[in-house]
Amino acid sequence: MEGRSDTIVQIGSLELHFLVDETQGSGSVVMFEFLVPADARVPAPHYHLEVDEIVYGLEGILTTTLDGQRHELRKGDSLLLPRGSVHHHENLHSETARALIVLTPGSIGRRYFEEVAQEVNVPGKPDLAKIQEIMLRHGLVPA
Repeated sequence: MEGRSDTIVQIGSLELHFLVDETQGSGSVVMFEFLVPADARVPAPHYHLEVDEIVYGLEGILTTTLDGQRHELRKGDSLLLPRGSVHHHENLHSETARALIVLTPGSIGRRYFEEVAQEVNVPGKPDLAKIQEIMLRHGLVPA
């Protein structure tokens, strides 16, 4: 993928390629490409207090669990994750999954993911209490 390296956030083996972040425009939207390799470690189930999320499949198959129901999102499929709904994403297949993620309003932005990356991209086990504190501060609640 082409683009400036400062628009990419790496969290473990996950990659987020930011197209619009919270510093651009009115702050009403954040949009990024989400690359999830097979068997990647993914964020725990959670919900957003004040942000709706839209997932649009670009490549491979991203499995998104929404309020306990699994959805296999392929190229061209979309799913709305309304604020307050418990969800998580994973790749249960052999091909890397790539999806477009839109968050509105744009209060969960690149800064949030950069903070999480600092805690996850360390030798040994990440400090889960610190990750939870970051999540809560940005309006995400572990389920």
